[in-house]
Amino acid sequence: MAKTSPVEFIQQVRAETRKVVWPTRRETIMTGVMVMIMTLILAIFFFAIDSGFEALVGFLLSLAAK
Repeated sequence: MAKTSPVEFIQQVRAETRKVVWPTRRETIMTGVMVMIMTLILAIFFFAIDSGFEALVGFLLSLAAK
């Protein structure tokens, strides 16, 4: 494999960066909002699952204590 000089590397990086299609401000905001919504939904889901397991384990431990 041929070695690339630092100057060539920087030129290649700039050329590739020009090809990138950057998201618009609206797309970025919408994606951020969707991430927040999904995070909230998952937090509620895992809270419900954790609470259910906590109640189940508490119930089983109360049966074992009798």
